[in-house]
Amino acid sequence: MKRQLLAAVAAVGICAFGSAAYAGMDEAKKWIDSEFQPSTLSKQEQLSEMEWFIKAAEPFKGMEINVLSETIPTHEYESKTLTKAFEEITGIKVNHQLLGEGEVVQAVQTQMQTNRNLYDAYVNDSDLIGTHSRLQLAVNLSDFMEGDGKDVTNPMLDLDDFMGKSFTTGPDGKLYQLPDQQFANLYWFRKDWFDDPDNKAAFKAKYGYDLGVPVNWSAYEDIAEFFTNDVKEIDGVRVYGHMDYGKRAPDLGWRMTDAWLSMAGAGSKGLPNGVPIDEWGIRMEAGSCNPAGASVSRGGGTNGPAAVYAIRKWDEWLRQYAPPGAADYDFYQSLPALSQGNVAQQIFWYTAFTASMVAPKSDGNNTVDDAGKPLWRMAPSPHGPYWEEGQKLGYQDAGSWTLFKSTPLDRQKAAWLYAQFVVSKTVDVKKSHVGLTFIRDSTVRDQSFTDRAPNLGGLVEFYRSPDRVLWSPTGVNVPDYPKLAQLWWQNIGDVNSGTFTPQEAMDRLAGEMDQVMSRMERADKANETYGGCGPRLNEEKDPSDWLGKGGAKAKLANEKPKGETVDYDELVKRWAAN
Repeated sequence: MKRQLLAAVAAVGICAFGSAAYAGMDEAKKWIDSEFQPSTLSKQEQLSEMEWFIKAAEPFKGMEINVLSETIPTHEYESKTLTKAFEEITGIKVNHQLLGEGEVVQAVQTQMQTNRNLYDAYVNDSDLIGTHSRLQLAVNLSDFMEGDGKDVTNPMLDLDDFMGKSFTTGPDGKLYQLPDQQFANLYWFRKDWFDDPDNKAAFKAKYGYDLGVPVNWSAYEDIAEFFTNDVKEIDGVRVYGHMDYGKRAPDLGWRMTDAWLSMAGAGSKGLPNGVPIDEWGIRMEAGSCNPAGASVSRGGGTNGPAAVYAIRKWDEWLRQYAPPGAADYDFYQSLPALSQGNVAQQIFWYTAFTASMVAPKSDGNNTVDDAGKPLWRMAPSPHGPYWEEGQKLGYQDAGSWTLFKSTPLDRQKAAWLYAQFVVSKTVDVKKSHVGLTFIRDSTVRDQSFTDRAPNLGGLVEFYRSPDRVLWSPTGVNVPDYPKLAQLWWQNIGDVNSGTFTPQEAMDRLAGEMDQVMSRMERADKANETYGGCGPRLNEEKDPSDWLGKGGAKAKLANEKPKGETVDYDELVKRWAAN
Protein backbone atom coordinates (compact mmCIF):
# COMPACT_ATOMS: atom_id res chain seq x y z
CA MET A 1 0.00 0.00 0.00
CA LYS A 2 2.79 2.43 0.93
CA ARG A 3 4.62 1.66 -2.32
CA GLN A 4 1.42 2.34 -4.28
CA LEU A 5 0.99 5.66 -2.50
CA LEU A 6 4.56 6.68 -3.36
CA ALA A 7 4.00 5.72 -6.97
CA ALA A 8 0.84 7.83 -7.02
CA VAL A 9 2.72 10.81 -5.57
CA ALA A 10 5.42 10.30 -8.19
CA ALA A 11 2.80 10.32 -10.94
CA VAL A 12 1.24 13.49 -9.55
CA GLY A 13 4.67 15.13 -9.46
CA ILE A 14 5.38 14.22 -13.07
CA CYS A 15 1.96 15.44 -14.14
CA ALA A 16 2.24 18.71 -12.25
CA PHE A 17 5.74 19.61 -13.32
CA GLY A 18 5.82 18.04 -16.78
CA SER A 19 8.77 16.23 -18.29
CA ALA A 20 10.88 19.28 -19.12
CA ALA A 21 14.19 19.38 -17.28
CA TYR A 22 14.14 21.94 -14.50
CA ALA A 23 17.38 23.49 -13.30
CA GLY A 24 18.51 21.16 -10.57
CA MET A 25 17.15 17.92 -11.99
CA ASP A 26 20.49 16.97 -13.52
CA GLU A 27 22.10 17.67 -10.18
CA ALA A 28 19.41 15.66 -8.40
CA LYS A 29 20.03 12.67 -10.66
CA LYS A 30 23.77 12.97 -10.09
CA TRP A 31 23.34 12.97 -6.30
CA ILE A 32 20.83 10.12 -6.39
CA ASP A 33 23.13 7.98 -8.48
CA SER A 34 26.37 8.80 -6.69
CA GLU A 35 25.43 9.47 -3.06
CA PHE A 36 21.84 8.73 -2.08
CA GLN A 37 21.97 4.97 -2.32
CA PRO A 38 20.64 2.80 -0.86
CA SER A 39 17.15 4.19 -0.31
CA THR A 40 13.74 2.85 0.60
CA LEU A 41 12.53 4.59 -2.57
CA SER A 42 13.14 3.58 -6.15
CA LYS A 43 15.30 5.97 -8.16
CA GLN A 44 12.19 7.20 -9.97
CA GLU A 45 10.51 7.94 -6.64
CA GLN A 46 13.65 9.71 -5.45
CA LEU A 47 13.65 11.85 -8.61
CA SER A 48 10.00 12.68 -8.06
CA GLU A 49 10.67 13.75 -4.49
CA MET A 50 13.61 15.90 -5.59
CA GLU A 51 11.49 17.41 -8.36
CA TRP A 52 9.03 18.54 -5.69
CA PHE A 53 11.87 20.15 -3.69
CA ILE A 54 13.12 21.99 -6.80
CA LYS A 55 9.69 23.39 -7.55
CA ALA A 56 8.92 24.34 -3.93
CA ALA A 57 12.31 26.05 -3.57
CA GLU A 58 11.97 28.31 -6.63
CA PRO A 59 10.81 31.40 -4.67
CA PHE A 60 13.87 31.08 -2.38
CA LYS A 61 16.56 30.38 -4.97
CA GLY A 62 19.70 32.37 -4.18
CA MET A 63 18.77 32.76 -0.50
CA GLU A 64 21.39 32.00 2.16
CA ILE A 65 20.17 30.61 5.48
CA ASN A 66 21.84 29.65 8.75
CA VAL A 67 21.08 26.58 10.88
CA LEU A 68 22.69 25.15 14.02
CA SER A 69 23.14 21.70 15.52
CA GLU A 70 25.44 19.88 17.92
CA THR A 71 28.56 18.09 16.71
CA ILE A 72 27.92 14.40 16.08
CA PRO A 73 28.71 12.34 12.94
CA THR A 74 25.15 12.67 11.59
CA HIS A 75 25.28 16.45 11.64
CA GLU A 76 28.82 16.51 10.27
CA TYR A 77 27.49 14.64 7.24
CA GLU A 78 24.65 17.12 6.88
CA SER A 79 26.97 20.10 7.24
CA LYS A 80 29.65 18.87 4.84
CA THR A 81 27.70 16.86 2.26
CA LEU A 82 23.95 17.48 2.40
CA THR A 83 24.24 21.27 2.34
CA LYS A 84 26.19 20.97 -0.89
CA ALA A 85 23.59 18.62 -2.39
CA PHE A 86 20.73 20.86 -1.27
CA GLU A 87 22.29 23.95 -2.78
CA GLU A 88 23.05 22.27 -6.10
CA ILE A 89 19.53 20.83 -6.32
CA THR A 90 17.48 23.78 -5.00
CA GLY A 91 19.67 26.87 -5.27
CA ILE A 92 19.37 27.61 -1.54
CA LYS A 93 22.69 27.96 0.30
CA VAL A 94 22.76 26.61 3.86
CA ASN A 95 25.39 27.44 6.44
CA HIS A 96 25.01 24.48 8.80
CA GLN A 97 27.07 25.35 11.88
CA LEU A 98 28.16 22.73 14.43
CA LEU A 99 28.72 23.52 18.11
CA GLY A 100 28.73 21.66 21.42
CA GLU A 101 25.35 20.73 22.84
CA GLY A 102 25.60 23.31 25.62
CA GLU A 103 26.26 26.08 23.12
CA VAL A 104 23.28 24.97 21.03
CA VAL A 105 20.98 25.12 24.07
CA GLN A 106 22.40 28.55 24.93
CA ALA A 107 21.73 29.84 21.41
CA VAL A 108 18.17 28.51 21.53
CA GLN A 109 17.62 30.15 24.90
CA THR A 110 19.06 33.46 23.67
CA GLN A 111 16.81 33.50 20.59
CA MET A 112 13.78 32.78 22.77
CA GLN A 113 14.69 35.48 25.31
CA THR A 114 15.67 38.23 22.88
CA ASN A 115 13.29 37.45 20.00
CA ARG A 116 16.25 38.03 17.66
CA ASN A 117 16.75 35.71 14.72
CA LEU A 118 20.16 34.19 15.47
CA TYR A 119 19.55 31.11 13.31
CA ASP A 120 16.80 30.20 10.89
CA ALA A 121 16.43 26.68 12.33
CA TYR A 122 17.95 24.49 15.00
CA VAL A 123 18.37 20.79 15.58
CA ASN A 124 17.21 21.13 19.15
CA ASP A 125 16.71 18.18 21.50
CA SER A 126 13.12 17.10 22.00
CA ASP A 127 13.94 17.44 25.72
CA LEU A 128 12.63 20.98 25.25
CA ILE A 129 9.14 19.86 24.21
CA GLY A 130 7.71 20.98 27.55
CA THR A 131 9.33 24.38 27.04
CA HIS A 132 8.26 24.87 23.42
CA SER A 133 4.68 23.76 23.95
CA ARG A 134 4.29 26.17 26.89
CA LEU A 135 6.18 29.28 25.77
CA GLN A 136 4.75 29.09 22.22
CA LEU A 137 7.87 30.76 20.85
CA ALA A 138 8.62 27.81 18.57
CA VAL A 139 6.58 27.35 15.41
CA ASN A 140 3.71 24.91 15.88
CA LEU A 141 4.57 22.61 12.98
CA SER A 142 1.15 20.96 12.83
CA ASP A 143 -0.49 24.32 12.16
CA PHE A 144 2.42 25.52 10.00
CA MET A 145 2.15 22.53 7.66
CA GLU A 146 -1.54 23.23 7.19
CA GLY A 147 -1.16 27.01 6.99
CA ASP A 148 1.78 29.27 6.17
CA GLY A 149 4.07 26.36 5.36
CA LYS A 150 1.65 24.26 3.33
CA ASP A 151 3.32 25.19 0.04
CA VAL A 152 6.72 24.04 1.34
CA THR A 153 5.64 20.83 3.11
CA ASN A 154 6.76 17.68 1.31
CA PRO A 155 3.78 15.46 0.37
CA MET A 156 6.12 12.46 0.76
CA LEU A 157 7.26 13.44 4.28
CA ASP A 158 5.30 10.56 5.88
CA LEU A 159 5.21 11.74 9.51
CA ASP A 160 3.95 8.38 10.77
CA ASP A 161 7.24 6.82 9.68
CA PHE A 162 9.17 8.86 12.29
CA MET A 163 9.83 6.76 15.39
CA GLY A 164 10.23 9.81 17.63
CA LYS A 165 7.08 11.69 16.66
CA SER A 166 5.51 11.14 20.09
CA PHE A 167 8.57 12.75 21.70
CA THR A 168 8.09 15.99 19.77
CA THR A 169 4.35 16.30 20.34
CA GLY A 170 3.11 18.65 23.06
CA PRO A 171 0.30 18.08 25.56
CA ASP A 172 -1.96 19.86 23.07
CA GLY A 173 -1.39 17.10 20.52
CA LYS A 174 0.53 19.43 18.19
CA LEU A 175 3.90 18.65 16.61
CA TYR A 176 6.54 21.24 17.53
CA GLN A 177 9.72 19.55 16.29
CA LEU A 178 10.68 17.16 13.48
CA PRO A 179 13.17 14.40 14.42
CA ASP A 180 16.50 14.53 12.57
CA GLN A 181 18.57 12.02 14.54
CA GLN A 182 17.86 9.65 17.38
CA PHE A 183 20.04 7.63 19.72
CA ALA A 184 19.58 5.75 22.96
CA ASN A 185 21.69 5.25 26.05
CA LEU A 186 22.11 1.49 26.27
CA TYR A 187 24.29 -1.08 28.01
CA TRP A 188 27.63 -1.81 26.29
CA PHE A 189 29.83 -4.81 27.03
CA ARG A 190 32.78 -6.85 25.73
CA LYS A 191 31.05 -10.00 24.54
CA ASP A 192 34.35 -11.72 23.86
CA TRP A 193 35.37 -11.34 27.51
CA PHE A 194 31.93 -12.40 28.75
CA ASP A 195 32.04 -15.51 26.52
CA ASP A 196 35.47 -16.57 27.75
CA PRO A 197 35.03 -19.98 29.50
CA ASP A 198 37.46 -19.14 32.31
CA ASN A 199 35.69 -15.86 33.07
CA LYS A 200 32.31 -17.57 32.99
CA ALA A 201 33.41 -20.31 35.37
CA ALA A 202 35.10 -17.94 37.80
CA PHE A 203 32.11 -15.60 37.89
CA LYS A 204 29.63 -18.46 38.43
CA ALA A 205 31.76 -19.86 41.24
CA LYS A 206 31.93 -16.51 43.03
CA TYR A 207 28.39 -15.17 42.54
CA GLY A 208 26.27 -18.24 41.94
CA TYR A 209 24.73 -17.10 38.64
CA ASP A 210 25.86 -16.83 35.04
CA LEU A 211 28.00 -14.06 33.63
CA GLY A 212 25.79 -12.36 31.06
CA VAL A 213 23.90 -9.18 30.23
CA PRO A 214 22.87 -7.70 33.60
CA VAL A 215 19.13 -7.33 34.08
CA ASN A 216 19.50 -5.39 37.32
CA TRP A 217 22.02 -3.04 38.90
CA SER A 218 23.07 -5.71 41.39
CA ALA A 219 24.43 -7.83 38.56
CA TYR A 220 26.06 -4.80 36.94
CA GLU A 221 27.87 -4.05 40.20
CA ASP A 222 28.97 -7.69 40.60
CA ILE A 223 30.34 -7.71 37.04
CA ALA A 224 32.14 -4.40 37.63
CA GLU A 225 33.72 -5.81 40.78
CA PHE A 226 34.65 -9.06 39.03
CA PHE A 227 36.52 -7.53 36.09
CA THR A 228 38.16 -4.77 38.15
CA ASN A 229 39.34 -6.81 41.11
CA ASP A 230 39.30 -10.46 40.02
CA VAL A 231 40.18 -10.53 36.32
CA LYS A 232 42.33 -7.40 36.55
CA GLU A 233 44.33 -8.05 33.38
CA ILE A 234 43.60 -9.37 29.87
CA ASP A 235 46.32 -9.85 27.25
CA GLY A 236 48.70 -7.82 29.37
CA VAL A 237 46.34 -4.85 29.70
CA ARG A 238 44.91 -3.64 33.04
CA VAL A 239 41.13 -3.82 32.70
CA TYR A 240 38.22 -2.24 34.54
CA GLY A 241 34.61 -3.20 35.04
CA HIS A 242 32.96 0.17 34.46
CA MET A 243 33.25 3.45 32.58
CA ASP A 244 31.54 6.78 33.20
CA TYR A 245 32.41 10.45 33.58
CA GLY A 246 32.21 13.08 36.32
CA LYS A 247 33.77 16.36 35.18
CA ARG A 248 31.99 19.38 36.64
CA ALA A 249 30.47 20.66 33.39
CA PRO A 250 26.99 21.04 31.84
CA ASP A 251 27.09 17.58 30.26
CA LEU A 252 27.33 16.08 33.78
CA GLY A 253 23.81 17.39 34.32
CA TRP A 254 22.57 15.73 31.12
CA ARG A 255 24.27 12.55 32.30
CA MET A 256 21.67 12.54 35.11
CA THR A 257 18.60 14.11 33.48
CA ASP A 258 19.01 11.62 30.62
CA ALA A 259 16.87 9.22 32.61
CA TRP A 260 19.45 7.99 35.15
CA LEU A 261 16.89 8.37 37.92
CA SER A 262 14.28 6.43 35.97
CA MET A 263 16.78 3.63 35.32
CA ALA A 264 17.08 3.30 39.08
CA GLY A 265 13.29 3.33 39.32
CA ALA A 266 12.68 6.79 40.74
CA GLY A 267 9.77 7.78 38.48
CA SER A 268 6.23 6.55 38.09
CA LYS A 269 4.88 4.03 35.64
CA GLY A 270 3.88 5.39 32.26
CA LEU A 271 5.30 5.70 28.73
CA PRO A 272 6.92 7.64 27.21
CA ASN A 273 7.38 9.30 30.63
CA GLY A 274 6.19 8.61 34.15
CA VAL A 275 2.84 9.85 35.43
CA PRO A 276 2.60 11.68 37.77
CA ILE A 277 6.37 11.70 38.54
CA ASP A 278 8.77 11.88 35.59
CA GLU A 279 12.45 10.94 35.32
CA TRP A 280 13.54 14.32 36.69
CA GLY A 281 11.39 13.78 39.76
CA ILE A 282 8.92 16.52 38.75
CA ARG A 283 5.28 15.83 39.59
CA MET A 284 2.47 16.65 37.16
CA GLU A 285 -0.92 15.04 37.59
CA ALA A 286 -2.51 13.08 34.77
CA GLY A 287 -4.58 15.36 32.57
CA SER A 288 -2.85 18.48 33.87
CA CYS A 289 -0.23 20.65 32.23
CA ASN A 290 0.93 22.28 35.49
CA PRO A 291 4.03 20.87 37.23
CA ALA A 292 3.42 20.60 40.98
CA GLY A 293 6.94 20.30 42.40
CA ALA A 294 10.19 18.37 42.47
CA SER A 295 10.75 17.95 46.22
CA VAL A 296 9.38 14.96 48.08
CA SER A 297 7.61 17.44 50.36
CA ARG A 298 5.59 18.64 47.35
CA GLY A 299 4.87 15.18 45.98
CA GLY A 300 7.90 14.99 43.69
CA GLY A 301 10.80 12.56 43.66
CA THR A 302 14.03 14.46 42.91
CA ASN A 303 15.33 13.96 46.44
CA GLY A 304 13.50 10.70 47.17
CA PRO A 305 15.17 7.43 48.18
CA ALA A 306 15.36 6.03 44.64
CA ALA A 307 16.92 9.22 43.25
CA VAL A 308 19.47 9.41 46.05
CA TYR A 309 20.30 5.73 45.50
CA ALA A 310 20.87 6.45 41.80
CA ILE A 311 23.33 9.26 42.51
CA ARG A 312 25.11 7.24 45.19
CA LYS A 313 25.67 4.33 42.82
CA TRP A 314 26.95 6.62 40.07
CA ASP A 315 29.50 8.08 42.51
CA GLU A 316 30.53 4.73 44.01
CA TRP A 317 31.00 2.96 40.68
CA LEU A 318 32.96 5.86 39.21
CA ARG A 319 35.37 5.80 42.15
CA GLN A 320 35.69 2.04 42.59
CA TYR A 321 35.50 0.45 39.14
CA ALA A 322 36.34 2.99 36.41
CA PRO A 323 39.82 3.66 34.99
CA PRO A 324 41.93 6.32 36.72
CA GLY A 325 40.98 9.78 35.50
CA ALA A 326 37.42 8.90 34.49
CA ALA A 327 36.04 11.16 37.23
CA ASP A 328 37.62 14.07 35.36
CA TYR A 329 36.29 13.05 31.93
CA ASP A 330 33.44 14.87 30.26
CA PHE A 331 30.85 13.42 27.89
CA TYR A 332 33.05 13.76 24.82
CA GLN A 333 36.10 12.17 26.48
CA SER A 334 34.34 9.27 28.16
CA LEU A 335 32.53 7.61 25.31
CA PRO A 336 35.36 7.30 22.76
CA ALA A 337 37.62 6.08 25.60
CA LEU A 338 36.02 2.65 25.26
CA SER A 339 37.90 2.13 22.01
CA GLN A 340 41.12 1.79 24.04
CA GLY A 341 39.88 -1.71 24.88
CA ASN A 342 40.41 -1.75 28.64
CA VAL A 343 36.78 -1.63 29.88
CA ALA A 344 34.43 -4.61 30.28
CA GLN A 345 31.10 -2.79 30.33
CA GLN A 346 29.36 0.59 30.48
CA ILE A 347 25.86 0.96 31.88
CA PHE A 348 25.22 4.35 30.28
CA TRP A 349 26.48 4.38 26.69
CA TYR A 350 25.07 6.54 23.89
CA THR A 351 24.54 4.76 20.59
CA ALA A 352 25.45 8.00 18.77
CA PHE A 353 29.02 6.80 19.16
CA THR A 354 28.42 3.51 17.37
CA ALA A 355 30.15 4.87 14.26
CA SER A 356 33.43 5.38 16.15
CA MET A 357 33.14 1.99 17.86
CA VAL A 358 32.98 0.15 14.52
CA ALA A 359 36.04 1.92 13.15
CA PRO A 360 38.85 -0.45 12.08
CA LYS A 361 41.82 -1.41 14.21
CA SER A 362 43.99 0.77 12.00
CA ASP A 363 42.14 3.78 13.45
CA GLY A 364 43.14 2.78 16.98
CA ASN A 365 39.93 0.94 17.83
CA ASN A 366 40.84 -2.03 20.03
CA THR A 367 37.29 -3.33 20.33
CA VAL A 368 37.04 -4.92 16.88
CA ASP A 369 38.80 -8.00 15.53
CA ASP A 370 41.22 -8.09 12.61
CA ALA A 371 38.29 -8.37 10.18
CA GLY A 372 36.58 -5.32 11.70
CA LYS A 373 33.85 -7.29 13.48
CA PRO A 374 32.85 -5.81 16.84
CA LEU A 375 34.04 -7.71 19.91
CA TRP A 376 31.38 -5.84 21.88
CA ARG A 377 27.60 -5.71 21.89
CA MET A 378 24.92 -3.30 23.06
CA ALA A 379 21.92 -4.48 25.05
CA PRO A 380 19.05 -3.09 27.16
CA SER A 381 20.01 -1.04 30.18
CA PRO A 382 19.83 -2.85 33.51
CA HIS A 383 17.38 -1.38 36.02
CA GLY A 384 17.74 -0.46 39.66
CA PRO A 385 15.81 -2.05 42.54
CA TYR A 386 13.10 0.63 42.56
CA TRP A 387 12.17 0.02 38.92
CA GLU A 388 8.80 -1.57 38.08
CA GLU A 389 7.32 -3.02 34.92
CA GLY A 390 5.57 -0.22 33.04
CA GLN A 391 8.29 2.39 33.67
CA LYS A 392 10.64 3.78 31.09
CA LEU A 393 14.05 2.12 31.23
CA GLY A 394 16.34 4.72 29.78
CA TYR A 395 16.86 7.76 27.65
CA GLN A 396 16.56 8.33 23.93
CA ASP A 397 17.87 11.55 22.44
CA ALA A 398 15.79 12.94 19.60
CA GLY A 399 17.56 15.91 18.07
CA SER A 400 14.77 17.60 16.14
CA TRP A 401 14.33 20.46 13.71
CA THR A 402 12.84 23.48 15.47
CA LEU A 403 11.72 26.75 13.92
CA PHE A 404 11.06 29.94 15.89
CA LYS A 405 8.44 32.61 15.35
CA SER A 406 11.19 35.24 15.57
CA THR A 407 12.48 34.01 12.20
CA PRO A 408 10.97 35.84 9.16
CA LEU A 409 8.49 33.67 7.27
CA ASP A 410 10.50 33.40 4.05
CA ARG A 411 13.52 32.20 6.04
CA GLN A 412 11.32 29.79 8.00
CA LYS A 413 10.12 28.30 4.74
CA ALA A 414 13.60 27.93 3.26
CA ALA A 415 14.88 26.36 6.48
CA TRP A 416 11.88 24.02 6.60
CA LEU A 417 12.73 22.84 3.09
CA TYR A 418 16.29 22.05 4.18
CA ALA A 419 15.07 20.28 7.32
CA GLN A 420 12.75 18.08 5.28
CA PHE A 421 15.45 17.42 2.70
CA VAL A 422 17.92 15.97 5.22
CA VAL A 423 15.24 13.66 6.69
CA SER A 424 13.63 12.75 3.37
CA LYS A 425 13.31 9.14 2.29
CA THR A 426 15.56 9.97 -0.66
CA VAL A 427 18.39 10.79 1.73
CA ASP A 428 17.65 9.05 5.02
CA VAL A 429 18.98 5.52 4.50
CA LYS A 430 22.38 6.79 3.34
CA LYS A 431 22.51 9.37 6.13
CA SER A 432 21.67 6.63 8.64
CA HIS A 433 24.49 4.46 7.34
CA VAL A 434 26.88 7.35 7.99
CA GLY A 435 25.62 8.50 11.40
CA LEU A 436 23.76 5.39 12.67
CA THR A 437 21.12 7.55 14.36
CA PHE A 438 17.83 6.14 13.10
CA ILE A 439 14.69 8.28 12.85
CA ARG A 440 12.53 6.35 10.36
CA ASP A 441 11.06 2.92 10.95
CA SER A 442 11.27 2.19 7.22
CA THR A 443 15.00 2.94 7.27
CA VAL A 444 15.91 0.62 10.14
CA ARG A 445 13.99 -2.17 8.41
CA ASP A 446 15.71 -1.64 5.06
CA GLN A 447 17.50 -4.68 3.63
CA SER A 448 20.79 -2.80 3.68
CA PHE A 449 20.66 -2.72 7.47
CA THR A 450 19.75 -6.39 7.65
CA ASP A 451 22.95 -6.98 5.71
CA ARG A 452 25.00 -4.64 7.91
CA ALA A 453 23.52 -5.62 11.28
CA PRO A 454 26.22 -8.20 12.19
CA ASN A 455 28.80 -5.38 12.11
CA LEU A 456 26.83 -2.97 14.32
CA GLY A 457 26.82 -4.78 17.64
CA GLY A 458 23.06 -5.04 18.19
CA LEU A 459 22.01 -1.54 17.12
CA VAL A 460 19.73 -2.72 14.33
CA GLU A 461 18.21 -5.47 16.48
CA PHE A 462 17.45 -2.95 19.25
CA TYR A 463 15.72 -0.49 16.93
CA ARG A 464 13.67 -3.23 15.34
CA SER A 465 12.64 -4.60 18.74
CA PRO A 466 9.43 -3.81 20.63
CA ASP A 467 11.57 -2.78 23.61
CA ARG A 468 12.68 0.48 21.99
CA VAL A 469 9.62 2.30 23.38
CA LEU A 470 11.04 1.96 26.92
CA TRP A 471 13.70 4.56 26.06
CA SER A 472 12.41 8.11 25.74
CA PRO A 473 13.60 11.74 26.03
CA THR A 474 12.73 14.25 28.72
CA GLY A 475 8.97 14.71 28.72
CA VAL A 476 6.42 17.46 29.15
CA ASN A 477 6.65 17.69 32.96
CA VAL A 478 9.74 19.88 32.60
CA PRO A 479 8.31 23.39 32.06
CA ASP A 480 11.50 25.21 31.04
CA TYR A 481 14.42 22.96 30.16
CA PRO A 482 17.17 25.62 29.86
CA LYS A 483 16.32 27.16 33.22
CA LEU A 484 16.13 23.88 35.12
CA ALA A 485 18.82 21.80 33.40
CA GLN A 486 21.62 24.10 34.50
CA LEU A 487 20.87 23.33 38.17
CA TRP A 488 21.78 19.67 37.81
CA TRP A 489 25.46 19.65 36.94
CA GLN A 490 26.42 22.06 39.69
CA ASN A 491 24.75 19.99 42.39
CA ILE A 492 25.91 16.63 41.03
CA GLY A 493 29.40 18.06 40.71
CA ASP A 494 29.38 18.68 44.45
CA VAL A 495 28.88 14.95 44.97
CA ASN A 496 31.84 14.08 42.78
CA SER A 497 34.02 16.58 44.61
CA GLY A 498 32.96 15.21 47.99
CA THR A 499 31.49 18.55 49.11
CA PHE A 500 28.02 17.07 49.59
CA THR A 501 26.59 13.62 50.14
CA PRO A 502 24.11 12.36 47.53
CA GLN A 503 21.21 13.11 49.89
CA GLU A 504 22.42 16.64 50.61
CA ALA A 505 22.98 17.36 46.93
CA MET A 506 19.57 16.06 45.85
CA ASP A 507 17.83 17.95 48.69
CA ARG A 508 19.47 21.13 47.48
CA LEU A 509 18.74 20.37 43.82
CA ALA A 510 15.05 19.68 44.52
CA GLY A 511 14.78 22.88 46.54
CA GLU A 512 16.41 24.96 43.81
CA MET A 513 14.15 23.44 41.17
CA ASP A 514 11.11 24.35 43.24
CA GLN A 515 12.41 27.90 43.69
CA VAL A 516 12.85 28.35 39.94
CA MET A 517 9.43 26.82 39.25
CA SER A 518 7.85 29.13 41.83
CA ARG A 519 9.14 32.12 39.82
CA MET A 520 7.69 30.55 36.68
CA GLU A 521 4.39 30.15 38.51
CA ARG A 522 4.28 33.83 39.43
CA ALA A 523 5.11 34.87 35.86
CA ASP A 524 2.49 32.53 34.44
CA LYS A 525 -0.20 33.73 36.81
CA ALA A 526 0.65 37.37 36.10
CA ASN A 527 0.80 37.29 32.30
CA GLU A 528 0.50 33.65 31.15
CA THR A 529 4.19 33.48 30.26
CA TYR A 530 3.79 29.71 30.04
CA GLY A 531 0.37 29.77 28.44
CA GLY A 532 -1.40 28.91 31.67
CA CYS A 533 0.59 25.65 31.83
CA GLY A 534 3.32 26.92 34.11
CA PRO A 535 3.98 25.33 37.50
CA ARG A 536 1.34 25.32 40.25
CA LEU A 537 3.36 24.04 43.17
CA ASN A 538 1.78 21.93 45.88
CA GLU A 539 2.06 23.26 49.42
CA GLU A 540 4.87 21.58 51.32
CA LYS A 541 3.99 18.71 53.66
CA ASP A 542 6.02 16.44 55.85
CA PRO A 543 7.77 14.04 53.43
CA SER A 544 6.24 11.12 55.30
CA ASP A 545 2.84 12.21 53.98
CA TRP A 546 4.06 11.47 50.44
CA LEU A 547 6.67 8.70 50.66
CA GLY A 548 5.16 5.50 49.37
CA LYS A 549 1.73 7.12 49.36
CA GLY A 550 1.47 8.40 45.79
CA GLY A 551 4.67 10.43 45.92
CA ALA A 552 8.28 9.26 45.82
CA LYS A 553 8.83 5.57 46.47
CA ALA A 554 9.69 4.65 50.04
CA LYS A 555 13.20 3.46 50.82
CA LEU A 556 13.73 -0.25 50.28
CA ALA A 557 15.05 -2.35 53.12
CA ASN A 558 17.31 -4.14 50.60
CA GLU A 559 18.67 -2.05 47.75
CA LYS A 560 20.80 -4.92 46.44
CA PRO A 561 18.68 -7.94 45.54
CA LYS A 562 20.37 -10.95 43.97
CA GLY A 563 21.99 -10.26 40.64
CA GLU A 564 20.18 -11.38 37.53
CA THR A 565 21.58 -11.80 34.03
CA VAL A 566 20.40 -12.98 30.62
CA ASP A 567 22.27 -14.60 27.76
CA TYR A 568 22.77 -12.05 24.98
CA ASP A 569 22.04 -14.44 22.14
CA GLU A 570 18.77 -15.49 23.78
CA LEU A 571 17.86 -11.83 24.23
CA VAL A 572 18.34 -11.14 20.51
CA LYS A 573 16.23 -14.19 19.66
CA ARG A 574 13.42 -12.80 21.84
CA TRP A 575 13.61 -9.47 20.02
CA ALA A 576 13.47 -11.22 16.65
CA ALA A 577 10.46 -13.29 17.74
CA ASN A 578 8.53 -10.08 18.35
